[in-house]
Amino acid sequence: MKVERKMAESAVTFLLEKLAPLFENELQLLRGGREEIVYVRGELERIRAFLRVADTLEESDEEVKVWVKQIRDVAHETEDILDEFTILLAHDHASGLYGLIHKMSCCIKNMKARYRIASQIKAINSRIRNISDGHRRLRQKFCVAEHGSSSTSTGWQDRREDALLLDMIDLVGIEKRKSKLVGWLVDGRSGRVVVSLAGMGGLGKTTLAKQVYDDAEVKKHFSVHAWITVSRSYKMEELLKDILQQLFAADRKPVPKNLESQNSSQLKSIIKEVLQKRRYLIVLDDVWHVNEWDAVKYALPTNNCGSRVMLTTRNADLAFTSRIESEGKVYNLEPLLPEESWTLFCRKTFRGNSCPHHLEDICKNILRKCEGLPLAIVAISGVLAAKDKRRIDEWEMVRRSLGAEIEDNNKLLNLKKVLSLSFNDLPYYLKSCFLYVSIFPEDHLIEHTKLIRLWVAEGFVEAKYGKELEDVAEDYFNELLNRSLLQVAETASDGRVKTCRPHDLLREIIISKSRDQNFAVIAKDQNAMWPDKIRRLSIHYTVRNVQLNRCVSQLRSLFMFGVVEKSPLRTLFPNGFRLLHVLDLQGAPIKMFPVQVINLYYLRYLSLKETKVSIVPSYIGKLQHLETLDLKHTYVTELPDEILKLQRLRHLLVYRYKFESYAHFHSKNGFKALEKIGQLQSLQKLCFVEANHGNGNIMIELGKLTKLRRLGVVKLRREDGKSLCSSIENLRNLRALSLLSVEEDEILDLEHLFSPPPLLQRLYLTGRLETLPHWIPNLESLVRVHLKWSRLKGDPLESLQVLPNLVHLELLQVYEGDTLCFKVGGFKKLKLLGIDKFDELRCVEVEVGALPRVEKLSIQRCKLLEKAPLGIEHLTKLKVLEFFDMPQELIKTLLSHEQGGDYWRVAHIPEVYSTYWRDGGWEVYSLESFNDSSRPSPVIRSQELSYSLEMIFLLQVDF
Repeated sequence: MKVERKMAESAVTFLLEKLAPLFENELQLLRGGREEIVYVRGELERIRAFLRVADTLEESDEEVKVWVKQIRDVAHETEDILDEFTILLAHDHASGLYGLIHKMSCCIKNMKARYRIASQIKAINSRIRNISDGHRRLRQKFCVAEHGSSSTSTGWQDRREDALLLDMIDLVGIEKRKSKLVGWLVDGRSGRVVVSLAGMGGLGKTTLAKQVYDDAEVKKHFSVHAWITVSRSYKMEELLKDILQQLFAADRKPVPKNLESQNSSQLKSIIKEVLQKRRYLIVLDDVWHVNEWDAVKYALPTNNCGSRVMLTTRNADLAFTSRIESEGKVYNLEPLLPEESWTLFCRKTFRGNSCPHHLEDICKNILRKCEGLPLAIVAISGVLAAKDKRRIDEWEMVRRSLGAEIEDNNKLLNLKKVLSLSFNDLPYYLKSCFLYVSIFPEDHLIEHTKLIRLWVAEGFVEAKYGKELEDVAEDYFNELLNRSLLQVAETASDGRVKTCRPHDLLREIIISKSRDQNFAVIAKDQNAMWPDKIRRLSIHYTVRNVQLNRCVSQLRSLFMFGVVEKSPLRTLFPNGFRLLHVLDLQGAPIKMFPVQVINLYYLRYLSLKETKVSIVPSYIGKLQHLETLDLKHTYVTELPDEILKLQRLRHLLVYRYKFESYAHFHSKNGFKALEKIGQLQSLQKLCFVEANHGNGNIMIELGKLTKLRRLGVVKLRREDGKSLCSSIENLRNLRALSLLSVEEDEILDLEHLFSPPPLLQRLYLTGRLETLPHWIPNLESLVRVHLKWSRLKGDPLESLQVLPNLVHLELLQVYEGDTLCFKVGGFKKLKLLGIDKFDELRCVEVEVGALPRVEKLSIQRCKLLEKAPLGIEHLTKLKVLEFFDMPQELIKTLLSHEQGGDYWRVAHIPEVYSTYWRDGGWEVYSLESFNDSSRPSPVIRSQELSYSLEMIFLLQVDF
């Protein structure tokens, strides 16, 4: 019920924000309409206040369940009515002669609509009055509950204690983890150290911590111990008393009689006095928030006796904070390895016997969804252990309907509770953000930046003074990561999160919650029941699952994932959806811009990415609320001037890459710049705009876009340099800049830039450079630099090596000298280094101590280089060495063990690859394959390599 209360609170909060403009602008419906809205707002504010303090009501209370559903429904219906009213107002405020004619023609129709809306508001008020009566009854119940039992989770707590009673036979893969933690506790410095054990629910943090706590070496090392379980409903005084009772029991002393009367400060003083001169170990199990640790830590003295505090937590931010404060340690508990998972699964499912051959595929498929989560493996094994091994259909049913099993099977109740706890603990503003993940298909990797933009478009992100909405949304995203609710799937080379996903089982749970809350409908099963009113619809792979002739007039978001049928929107939804906020048709088989968009007054997010759309009509100017227009990888090369009317547009993405071959990854098409593009003052990302050589004002216009964070400009000429540099100096918020010349020999003139954007992190320069821009070494925030076609006469390393935070450096056709030398003291943080098509390069030298953190080195198409870099044996962190389309003499030298050979230089590198052209395609060979066979087999064959190279490129280009 707590989840439903929080979701209802979110809906009410969102509605109150929508009511505010009606008062600020003093707009009225009809006579008496304002009074009706005043009543609505007052009642909703009182209900919201109650929802925020009602968390201690019993979660099994059916009356509460019905009440919050009523709140959510009435909030949604009121929102719909107010949105329709706002559309009427927008029509009424049309200006000019056309506006007058339009106003006259629509007057009668609008008056009827106003009467209808006023009538609906009155009906809503009647329902709110009934809900308010229930609110008053529940307040009385809440008061009674508040004075009753202090714990609302006794049943859960009892189940949680099971983790402390497990036998070693039930544990898999624990010894190595346990040994490391024991070492952290008994070794190290004499000051107090905090050791945090972090990870998502169900990973076995409590189980592992208890094994460490009970270890004989640990017991012997510490003179006093205490194990404290910090429940989510804990009270500080009770927790402190628990610590003291355990400490006195360890010393076999009676607990002071006046303990019950002591306040928190007095209890902390007593604890500190008892522990001041002792070597103690205190375990705080299941700490959720930083403030909980803050409330306890000052009671635990920072003596020099070698004391330790061990925390288990789902909150990575808490673990990090405690480590920084105490110079402590964080152990991020990882899921079981596949072989460990299989061992545990068979042990619990088949009582230690092997899995029957005819069930292996089904079992491995089920196990894959567990993703190494011990609690999930044990719980699901318990369900399967009761199945008849001869009835494959029963096992297959569990595989196909695991979500329903988690929802309905009592044997999985504990698993559901553990996984749900983190979600239930979220503040209301994060509930909707996390439930949003349910709209994406299974195994879909969710783009980080896309998710941020969608949250903003949906109105989930609360405005904060001094921050853009995207910055606040980024905080939300990081909090979900820190709480282990989202997992990082892919990262960019500079550490940015590219894609994420939820754990498979957690996804099943939020799909269930999303369905219960009528948050979203997932159209992937023709037999699924749909609610009467749908607010978000996500169509997976086929429109055959869409229930035709359904009224979706209240629909707020529509997604299509992997749909291949050519079914126009008007066929699927003949009655339209005029209140739509989000329309995502990425990859849909459409060639024409959907005409239905003209009526979507509230549309904030429109994606036609990877479609065959080539023309954007002028009526797009009607979308006054549009914030994101994603036309990446379409055929659009021009935009109508009406785009300039979209004053709320924040992200304008119009470009297409041409993947021809590895040598031509740079091919990129943008769109022709609008003459007055500087009017789009809200833009944060603009890429890629073409330099208009018939109009020199375009470069000046870019300087007016002072909110820009990412800018990409293509088809630049030398004469654009001065005005471009002048504009870039105005873009103080710029984080990423990509500049491409019109052709390979065209000079990029960037010498007129004297005050570059101080926050610039990523720089991509493609074009001829007379000298390396003088301002680059001053950019201390740079983490990634890509230079292409520079053809410099002087060594670029001298300037680039001083960049203090550079992590990734790619150099293609950058230097025309014959020697590159990486000097000691330079490139202190560089991890990835690429050198490509240095036509004159004969020697690469690495001084001892240079490139101390490099993990991957790629050398490509340097035809005169016949030996491995001198000093490469000193790169102790190097994990991958790649030679792409290099001379055969180099490969022979690498393979040679004889004097003059380079094998000894690279033998310490875990992965050494050589790639070259054969039979019309590229093939990759490992160094081991050459050594082990006279006719080696490629690691990756031609077609696979082409696909891999394309995917790697597409991941890197989104700057």
